[in-house]
Amino acid sequence: MTTPEDYLRRADSVLGGVIDQVVGALGVLLSESRDTGVPDLPGEHYGVLVRAIVGQNISNVAAQAIFRRIVERYGGRTPTPEELLADEPDALRTAVGLSHAKTASLRSLAEHVISGELELERLPDLPDDEVVAQLTAIKGIGRWTAEIFLIFHLLRPDVLAVGDLEIRRTIEAAYKLPVLPKPAEVEKLGQAWRPQRTLAGMYLWRWRAVQRGEA
Repeated sequence: MTTPEDYLRRADSVLGGVIDQVVGALGVLLSESRDTGVPDLPGEHYGVLVRAIVGQNISNVAAQAIFRRIVERYGGRTPTPEELLADEPDALRTAVGLSHAKTASLRSLAEHVISGELELERLPDLPDDEVVAQLTAIKGIGRWTAEIFLIFHLLRPDVLAVGDLEIRRTIEAAYKLPVLPKPAEVEKLGQAWRPQRTLAGMYLWRWRAVQRGEA
């Protein structure tokens, strides 16, 4: 039986080498395992987006600590949009360790949910590009965050986070490129991996961990 890994090996021999090194280190195929090496995003759609905003551009450890303080501030759960907007922004920011920008982004998320501009219940039924369009309309949510939401929460099979620094660094090393590839170059390279770009990205992420001895 042909596996998704076999498909990717045929499509791209360099990526095939990446896959073989990862499988050799782990002894498992990522297409058959949820153990991707990248933490799952927690909970329902709204909670996922709150956690994603908190985690932008900081370490996972720092993001977990801030998210935990947010949950503690609201009685052990993710605050509702109404609760977020009712909270005094500077008080929230200083209490949990948020930046001004992320505080504004959380409030923008809450506003979009309350106004109906972001239709949370419809997100699983929308095409990838429409999900990205809805999410990036929120202040502070960029394409990378929207793609991570598609990959790890909605489990879409053909999404490549072309702006992700780890993926770009992996491609630079694995393909022996002279410089870090631009997102547009990653996008072009990834066309050969359709419709398995999500899985390709998983292997690229895990390959970096294997190379660092973190797998």
